Amino acid sequence: MLNVAVKAARAAGAIINRAALDVEAVRVSQKQINDFVTEVDQAAEQAIIDTLLTAYPGHAILAEESGSERGSRHSDYQWIIDPLDGTTNFIHGFPVYCVSIALAFKGRIEHAVVYDPTRNDLFTSTRGRGAFMNDRRIRVSKRTRLGECLIATGFPFRPGDDFQTYLLMMSDVMQRTTGLRRQGAAALDLAYVAAGFSDGFFESGLSIWDVAAGGLLVTEAGGLVGNFSGEADFLEQRECLAGNPRIYGQLVTLLGKYSKFATAGDKATVRQALQRKKDAAQPAETSNDASIDEAQADQPQDDESAPD
Repeated sequence: MLNVAVKAARAAGAIINRAALDVEAVRVSQKQINDFVTEVDQAAEQAIIDTLLTAYPGHAILAEESGSERGSRHSDYQWIIDPLDGTTNFIHGFPVYCVSIALAFKGRIEHAVVYDPTRNDLFTSTRGRGAFMNDRRIRVSKRTRLGECLIATGFPFRPGDDFQTYLLMMSDVMQRTTGLRRQGAAALDLAYVAAGFSDGFFESGLSIWDVAAGGLLVTEAGGLVGNFSGEADFLEQRECLAGNPRIYGQLVTLLGKYSKFATAGDKATVRQALQRKKDAAQPAETSNDASIDEAQADQPQDDESAPD
């Protein structure tokens, strides 16, 4: 099954690489503000599904663009597919995107493939057998101090996203780490945590196809993955936190209060921080308005009776 997933990912990658040669010619449509789909997403997804169902016609499919339209909906085996994670990067020619394929059996992820077609990097994993990058065993980083770590994240970009809360989260992390990075492809972010290229990752608003494959890569590479509160059942909770075991624990301590599953006390603390931030901004806005009024008052007034 893993070999079939690799074959499907490489077929999708070939389509993506061909399209990347002339990205300006790719037709793009907008699902919602700042959320795009291209004909390449659709063609890559079709190639993946065709490859998988040719080998396993009785399996179920859950794909980002076509949902569960294909395959058998009642199978214990379900393929979870993101044909092009990082579409916004792709349509701008920014070479950070990937193909993500996972296989779940009775709801538990058993196989995972994340393929980066621009670098020809193939990340694979099977439950209980470790994680690999280009057939080389990978492990999460060994750093133990958050202050030494490079952390990846994703920024909110959809209408209705709680941007102010995310600014608080990023502020908490940025002040305590070596750096914060935003690549724009969550599946690749998780693969990089598995490979030890970064030490942790957090993002909210993610769908199951964004995190299913990458999550298995992290755990099979010796890391931990869950929601912001540290609970392991995260796949459909739209918040994801990953890291090596020591850093994961420190990130949970730092970011747990922002989880939708946080205690009432923690949620109140976040609300108070947001209110303080809002209150601190208001005097500055008032001061700016006053400065504008004073400047306007100092300007010479037009006088129609004045001589030319």
